Amino acid sequence: MTQTATVLRSDIVIIGGGAGGLELAARLGRKLGREAVLLIDRAAVHIWKPTLHEVAAGTMDAHAEGLSYPILARRNRFSFALGEMVGLDAAARLVTLAAIRDGDGVEQVPQRRVAFDTLVLALGSGSNFFGTPGAEHAHVLEQASDAEAFHRTLLAAFMRAAFSADKQMRMAIVGGGATGVELSAELLEAHDEVLQSIAPNQHFRLDIALVEAAPRILAGLPERISRQADAALRRRGVRVLTDTKVTEIHPAGLRTSAGELPADLVVWAAGIKAAPGNRDFGLEVNRSNQFVVNAKLQTSAPAVYAMGDCAACAWREGTLVPARAQAAHQQAEYLARSLVAQQAGKDYAPEFRYRDFGSLVSLGENRGVGNLMGALSGRNFFVDGLIAKWMYMSLHLMHHRAILGAGATAVLALARLLQRRVSGRVKLH
Repeated sequence: MTQTATVLRSDIVIIGGGAGGLELAARLGRKLGREAVLLIDRAAVHIWKPTLHEVAAGTMDAHAEGLSYPILARRNRFSFALGEMVGLDAAARLVTLAAIRDGDGVEQVPQRRVAFDTLVLALGSGSNFFGTPGAEHAHVLEQASDAEAFHRTLLAAFMRAAFSADKQMRMAIVGGGATGVELSAELLEAHDEVLQSIAPNQHFRLDIALVEAAPRILAGLPERISRQADAALRRRGVRVLTDTKVTEIHPAGLRTSAGELPADLVVWAAGIKAAPGNRDFGLEVNRSNQFVVNAKLQTSAPAVYAMGDCAACAWREGTLVPARAQAAHQQAEYLARSLVAQQAGKDYAPEFRYRDFGSLVSLGENRGVGNLMGALSGRNFFVDGLIAKWMYMSLHLMHHRAILGAGATAVLALARLLQRRVSGRVKLH
């Protein structure tokens, strides 16, 4: 019989320490203090989700990139608890956290309950396989542990290919969105680095197929960006297969509407969907398991808010606010102002309004492509090459600045640059 530990309590409880949840905790902690704000996450270390494709390829070291939640909590004056939400009683304002077990399955911390005045759900999202059979044969990049596990598998596959008779490794990436495109580019970078690190007679060819069901890759972005990215990938040898639907995943590759596609490794990056368990919390959800929220990001329970990928927030022309890091950032800013006002006994009148500032896609170490929305002139601007890449990297630094401050971010960026100069671009262990 599972025992439930004594109730913890905080004025504001945030479940999920992703880009939005962590930034919200930091903003609120600096305003309200440790006793008022509690962040709960199932991991002890934070990694910015848009960089998981780099961790997967080995072009970013998760251990060097990761930021400790307890240290961030101390710096930003909020509290942190390790745990995974498995139950919610919105009427009683209680959250239930699963028991924590070690690697052998032995319970270390019993199930706990957390009381709150205000709850913010920032649970993120997972992969959407759209009912495709054989999902267990594909790798996903939903969290840091997935990316690290894939990287270990990738290095083993590289080794096998280097000593194989045909000197070839085949990879299929399903989904031509930003994750699929950026992962393709990072894998090419990793392959180039590996070839420089092994003997000439151990060189092997990496064949990447990017499979997209829509007529073009990056279908949610302007067509000019799609064309630029498509051309860049093809020039570097990536097979870009559009209008190609995956009907089954099997151990030897993919079965598609265009026929069989052999692959030694398959990565699924074709869509996102909130966790099915969201339906068990007594809140209104949509078909993608996202919590339905109003214009103030409130769910169907007045004291419970949702933000980021797990929230279905109306935007324009019947569409929802897209699942992007910039949306989570804007929602964190909005909720910070709103909840601080609530704590002061005031009503925060404005409603949340999402502004699309454009999109940037990384195409390798010194290449990128994107469009920027002209907030003042109303015009859109297209950027590519090294400038786009630098702007893409600046988004990561902006996230760090929000949780670390400008000075610490500058020191961290310099340290990581020097580390890469010394140890090389690709993690080979």
